[in-house]
Formats: sequence, C-alpha cells, structure tokens
Amino acid sequence: MPLFFTISSRRVVFRAGRRSIYMSSVNFESSSHGKGQLNFHLEWCPKYRYNMLRQTRFKDFLAQVLLANASDFKIKVIELGIQNDHVHMVVGLRPTHSISKVFEHLKTKSAAALFEYEPKFRLRSPEGHFWSPGKFYRSVGDVNLPIVRAYVRAQDHRQKSLNEFQAQAA
Repeated sequence: MPLFFTISSRRVVFRAGRRSIYMSSVNFESSSHGKGQLNFHLEWCPKYRYNMLRQTRFKDFLAQVLLANASDFKIKVIELGIQNDHVHMVVGLRPTHSISKVFEHLKTKSAAALFEYEPKFRLRSPEGHFWSPGKFYRSVGDVNLPIVRAYVRAQDHRQKSLNEFQAQAA
C-alpha cells in the first residue's frame, strides 16, 4: 500500500466579497490523520564546488542512486536536475521527515555510492567528504503567499484578525 497518494482533483472555492479564491486540492497528500502538502526545493554541491559530475555516466549513476535512496526513505521525487557542480531536487516529504535528516540521508548514501563507482573521486576528496556541508532548501507549493493570506482573511468574519490578536498581546 503506497504511503503517498493524490486525492481527487477538485477545486475548492472560497468567496471573499466579490473575489473568489481558488485553492486546488490536486496536490494534497493524505495520511491516516492528515492531509496537506510538504514540498521542498533542495540544492547541494560537491566540496569546493568542483565540477565532479561533468561526465554523463556520473550524472546518470547519481540520478539512479538518488532516486533509489529517496524511495527507501519514503521521499517523493518530483523533479531532479544534476549539473556539473550541483544537484537540484524538488521533493515531497512526509510530516515526520526533517530537512536535515533528508539531506543527511541523500548526501551520505550518494557519496558512498559515488566513491565506490569511481574510486578516483577519493583523490580529490581523500578525507571522504564528496559533498560540501552546505545546503539550500525552500518550501514550495501550488499556491503562493498572497493566495494563502487572502484565504485566511476570507474565513469567518467572526474570527479575530491578526491586528486584533496583536493589539491584545501588547
């Protein structure tokens, strides 16, 4: 039984005065007690940003390794791009995943596989660190911040607005 699946593609319409706000539920993932979307753009590079992945065979091998490791760790790969000196992934995560553990898993397993596949990589990284310790991540979704803010503002007018909460806190 798959851990992730996409629910039916229906649109939810929220009306705020004369404006309608459309939020699609096509990309929501369901679990036993929740529904939502947790997608991230991840990027990392080899140590010292060396062009270690110039050859197509290295890129192809790394793609296979990353896809297999992502599957093992229950990460849904949406997009994968491998350049000569860095890797981009757009992934869907489960709520139990942490970004640091995802990076740790993907980087350590892929580095070990690359060192095994091409022993000459150890000449460039004798200490055994193929990837740099740095990373980039950003949450992504199918709605942007203005749409979500408008949705929150369009909720039941009896709820307190953010300004009223801030005034009470002061």
